[in-house]
Amino acid sequence: MTDIKISNRSFDFVKGALAALALAAAGAAFWLTPAISAEDAVKIPPPALDEKASAGSEKAIFAGGCFWGVQGVFQHVKGVTKAVSGYTGGDKDTAIYETVGSGRTGHAESVEITYDPSEVTYGQLLQVYFSVAHNPTQLNFQGPDSGTQYRSTIFAENDAQKEIAQSYIAQLDQAKVFPQPIVTTLETGKTFYPAENYHQDFLTLNPTYPYIVYNDLPKVANLKALFPALYSDKPVLVQSASN
Repeated sequence: MTDIKISNRSFDFVKGALAALALAAAGAAFWLTPAISAEDAVKIPPPALDEKASAGSEKAIFAGGCFWGVQGVFQHVKGVTKAVSGYTGGDKDTAIYETVGSGRTGHAESVEITYDPSEVTYGQLLQVYFSVAHNPTQLNFQGPDSGTQYRSTIFAENDAQKEIAQSYIAQLDQAKVFPQPIVTTLETGKTFYPAENYHQDFLTLNPTYPYIVYNDLPKVANLKALFPALYSDKPVLVQSASN
């Protein structure tokens, strides 16, 4: 279990939970309906532009709200060999959870994904990112979390990733698959810094934690429902990879 360092997020969740309880006062108990999420997944088409499937290992970095859920989703994607929670966008000296939480470091809570492009392409990862992992139409917030550290951002590793991401955002906006325009930004030349150990594998290690139950477990369920060919029942954990 985690320590007091996550208490700020707990308070944010309580506020969101109380609001949800008020709206559902005439319905069933809030905590007994874990399949209901603050954000519903959106079925979207695959990208028209994508990288060619090839053997090897590549990396992708995505930010979309709390890294617990984003990491948890991609740890269940076939072809992903590692998914690490961390911070991207700012300096090394400020890549600390409490400091990033100020919203003034330039960092975003992010996940660095290592994957095999012969099993899953960058475009397919983007499809999961936009459809399941977060809501790309929310500016600087996701669910109960708000601030620039929770922004929707793709940290492109190279020009090819940048081109694929730009093309896909334009494709999705043109198709109007979301009720509002995508606000996801693209940043390049940024360094990823791993988060503290107690943030790694948080979804898997804390499946009954209220924030996870309400905000993140439904994302994994949506991944399985919408992308069965990409879903892996066994998550690729950071702790296992480190042993």
